[in-house]
Amino acid sequence: MARQQASDAWRYWSKVAFDGPIPLVRDVHGRCHEWDAARNEKGYGTFYVGRTVKAHRYAYEQALGPIPAGLDIDHRCRNRGCVRPSHLRAVTHRVNLLASTNQAALRAAQVACHVGHRFTPGNTIRATNGTRKCRACKNARARAAYRDTRPTIERQAA
Repeated sequence: MARQQASDAWRYWSKVAFDGPIPLVRDVHGRCHEWDAARNEKGYGTFYVGRTVKAHRYAYEQALGPIPAGLDIDHRCRNRGCVRPSHLRAVTHRVNLLASTNQAALRAAQVACHVGHRFTPGNTIRATNGTRKCRACKNARARAAYRDTRPTIERQAA
């Protein structure tokens, strides 16, 4: 079994380019170790060791030990093809999502609505789908809608 692990490690590291790009992320040092073999549709490297595993997860486990239950492996360098163990960290799924540049992360980073009202506990409404709404803007829209639907009263000269 030890011989099989050695050959798996040799096969693995023979598929890595150590002269990858330099990440432009603060506190991530050194070049990315770019995976040069097969990648899945999302850009993550894949490696076969009895079953297909993601290359970055294999690198993390070989260098730092088993991945704790319930945690994801986050690419601190934001490069999905990177397998450098110092660029990887085990985090919760929420932390992993919020560290990215997806829509959920951008919305969570907002501190004010599009008009500029701050999202404070008193000015924030939680919608049923979990999104935040600005109470001041909602009230302004409701007042405008009421004004527009109110019947006009014609005053006659007395």
